[in-house]
Amino acid sequence: MWLSSRASTASAGVALKLRQRQKQQRQFFGSLRKSGPPWRLLFFGSDHFALESLKLLTANSRSSSEKIVESLEVVTLSPKVPVTTFAQQNHLLVHSWPPDHVDGRFDVGVVVSFGCLLPERLINKFPYGILNVHPSLLPRWRGPAPVFHTILHGDTVTGVSIMHIRPHRFDVGPILNQEIHKVPDKCTSEELGAALATKGAKLLIDTLETLPERMAQKIEQKETSATFAPKISASLSWVLWEDQTCSHIDRLYRAIGSQMHLKTMWMGRTIKLLDFVGKCHISLSDPSRIPVFGSVTYQKESNTLAVRCQDGWVGFKGVLLRKRLTAADFYNGYLHQQRAPHEAGAAGLFISRLPAAAAPHVKGNLASS
Repeated sequence: MWLSSRASTASAGVALKLRQRQKQQRQFFGSLRKSGPPWRLLFFGSDHFALESLKLLTANSRSSSEKIVESLEVVTLSPKVPVTTFAQQNHLLVHSWPPDHVDGRFDVGVVVSFGCLLPERLINKFPYGILNVHPSLLPRWRGPAPVFHTILHGDTVTGVSIMHIRPHRFDVGPILNQEIHKVPDKCTSEELGAALATKGAKLLIDTLETLPERMAQKIEQKETSATFAPKISASLSWVLWEDQTCSHIDRLYRAIGSQMHLKTMWMGRTIKLLDFVGKCHISLSDPSRIPVFGSVTYQKESNTLAVRCQDGWVGFKGVLLRKRLTAADFYNGYLHQQRAPHEAGAAGLFISRLPAAAAPHVKGNLASS
């Protein structure tokens, strides 16, 4: 009797688990109420890069033809980001993070430049998963700053990737769609980011149009090909005159110039370098005497400060030292007493100085690609 009762209890437990699993399966397959668009979509985003995708999704959701988006709601991390402002102006429902009441309400999620790792329990609530628009050709430049590193390392080709996100790690999911983008010469990270935002938004729409087919043809990323794009730190803004070439400094300026000024030390003080003009061609009075790295000379004809780096001279039109100074102002106020400032004297010398621990990081990030 005791054994029979025990077996009966066990059987009841198995039957209960089976019913629970069947219920979960019915809920899941019930949420797969169709095999294609239009989709019920939840968008996760924050900045201007994300905004381009949200704009196209919003326009499509209100289109009378070729509709891919049936309904659209938004999740943001802050009320002060561009995505929140746009969503409110366009009367989209905005959820704070983390979102509530997601179960059964959406077919697919889209995350673009959100800045937060989504937990597995949330990802699993979307029958068709959550898509990510990433501004690089994954697995190259995984991480939060792919556009900066594309410019910093001199990549001539980049692109956008649409992938399925996976829990626990950023940018490791299977690729559903990719498009190549040629990096224009002398392009800044700001310009490249804007171009990739537009291209990524269009590629997202293209992916959503044939999402089940894209999912069936997904391609796993090769871990051996992965490179990483960590967040840009302030330590990168220090110029290392003895280590960095004209090309390195040019790429550094185009990569981070819209976010922070390049910096150096002058007479024991931090000085910010403004309005980079690129490589300069300097004629020395004594060609046999090679100036030391960081030497500064004023070019009156072009109103430029030229600074000696590893393989030549680079120019700046101004500096920030307590206040903004043109090259002429800096020369007349501080360098004029030196007849040949590129040859001698501390007043005619910029010094590479930054915390010792940051130096290897800077050098490593500016290594030739």
